[in-house]
Parts: sequence; structure tokens; C-alpha cells
Amino acid sequence: MKIRNIELKNPFVLAPLAGITDKSMRTLCAEQGASLVYTEMVSGKGLWYGDRKTGSLLAIGENEGPVAFQLFGSEPEIMEFAAKELRERENVLLDLNVGCPVPKIVKNGEGSALLKKPELLFDVVAAMVKAAGKPVTAKIRMGFAQGENLAVETARALEAAGAAAVTVHGRTREQYYDGKADWQVIADVKKSVRIPVIGNGDVNTGEDAVAMMEQTGCDGVMIARGALGNPWIFRDAQALWKGEDKPPAPSKGERILMLIRHLDMVAEDKGERIAVREMRKHVGWYVRGMHGASAIKREINQIDDIGIMRETIRSIIK
Repeated sequence: MKIRNIELKNPFVLAPLAGITDKSMRTLCAEQGASLVYTEMVSGKGLWYGDRKTGSLLAIGENEGPVAFQLFGSEPEIMEFAAKELRERENVLLDLNVGCPVPKIVKNGEGSALLKKPELLFDVVAAMVKAAGKPVTAKIRMGFAQGENLAVETARALEAAGAAAVTVHGRTREQYYDGKADWQVIADVKKSVRIPVIGNGDVNTGEDAVAMMEQTGCDGVMIARGALGNPWIFRDAQALWKGEDKPPAPSKGERILMLIRHLDMVAEDKGERIAVREMRKHVGWYVRGMHGASAIKREINQIDDIGIMRETIRSIIK
């Protein structure tokens, strides 16, 4: 897949996930084959006001491969400023979030609220393109209200504004993550624009990723929840895409060792106290399907010490 001058080694990319796709998560997925990884959502206003926490979200690790910064905001002047601020950073592109369904984002007119204002969306993307000095893309949902389908007209507006690619999630804002993603919407957008189209929604296995490409004709696949506790999904998708046999599933021991490594990476990056708190959710994802998973999660949620957490995780292998 190629996005302007960026040539990616395969079509499978890690989605931006708030509170999840930090430096450690992105590195592990890149090692398993993700050709492009996205940061958590970064506030354009946060950059405008020089917020320290916003700046910390932009740190890129040594082994992440190509990184995309995902920004959210709805004011052209602020988003132009943000794009200009990030012009010299090591990220390969900027992505505008036009899909976040979270109420506090939507109430501010940001995220999926922009689907209701195509003229404003055009102005925001055009302003970013003008200042970025690198490709600007956007991630959209198929519509805002239940049953609404604005994907084609939104994608065309983005293309006209200078966007270099569009990611399409086949759900509306009101669906959040319920129901089934409509892959036909992705196919319709692909037929309607000349820029690359990346599909998103209900990709939980390597087989799903390849099926989405075959069924929609999309240029790439963005994997979100399917990567939680499972960075190996990128390895699987890439093998199947190349026509190779799917690699054996990671053993219980391999999953636990990856989890411990993930914990240690977050601790090194953010400190032990934060790592213990943030990794509780990841433990649940890594042990999913294992015998006694519910009991493991309950026990981990009571632990505040990283040493005890590490030993408790190790004991799962025995």
C-alpha cells in the first residue's frame, strides 16, 4: 500500500485507540508485522495551548517503524497550527479523527460530529494539508445517526480537500461498537474515490483482514480490537495475504511472556505505578480464553505492586 510517497511493506495497520496504542503497544504490533501504527488521539487544542500531557503522546520509540499521529479538533485555525507544529516530527503522516463516538468529544463538535458538517470538515482538512508538509489522512464512520450512510460523500469531500487516504469504519456514531460493521460501505467508498481506502471494523483474525480486502477491494486494513492481547494478528494477516500457511497460534507460555514484556516496557516508559494500573486491562485481553481467566483478572485487579503483578502473571504458565 502506498500513501503518497509513503510505501508500506504490507496493507495491515494498527488503529489509533485511546488509552491503548501507546509506544509499547505500537512497538509490539510493529514487531509482529504492522506496517503503520497510529498514536492515541492527540488534541489540536492541546498543542495550541502547549499542554504537557498532549506532548507526551507524541513520543516515538526506536522500533516502531512508520508512525502516524492522529489528531482531533474542529477549528481550521487550530488544526493548521497543530499541523505546522508537527511538521518536523518523525511521524510519516497526520490523520484527522472523524469517527470518535465518545460524548465529550462529540459535544465539542469534534470526532464523529464533523460528519454532520461536511463544509467545516473540508476546511479543517484543507488547513491541515496546507501546513503539514506530509500526507494528511482521515478516519471516518459511515454516518452519525443510526441507519445513516454519508461515507461516500464524506470521502469525496476529504479527497477534494487534499486528503491522501481515508479510513472507513463501517458503523455509525450511534452504533458505537455494537452490531456488525457494514463492509459494503467500504467497497462503495473504494469505487468512489481515487485515494487509497483503508477498511476498519470487525477484523478479529488474520482471516478477517484478508477477507475484508477480498470483499471490498480496499487498499489496506486497519486493525483495532482484534489486536488487543494479540499482536500476532499482524503476523497472521501478512502470512495469509502472501498466500502462506497461517503460523501456529502462540502457546500459553508465549502469550504470558509477551504480556510480561509488555508490562516491563510500559514500566520503563511511564513508571511502575502507572504501568500496574494501565496493564490491568491488557492482562484481561492476553489471558482471554485461558482456563481460569476470570479469576486471574480479579486477582490482577487487586495488585498494586509491579513485582507481585509480574510473579502472578508468571504463575499462570505453571
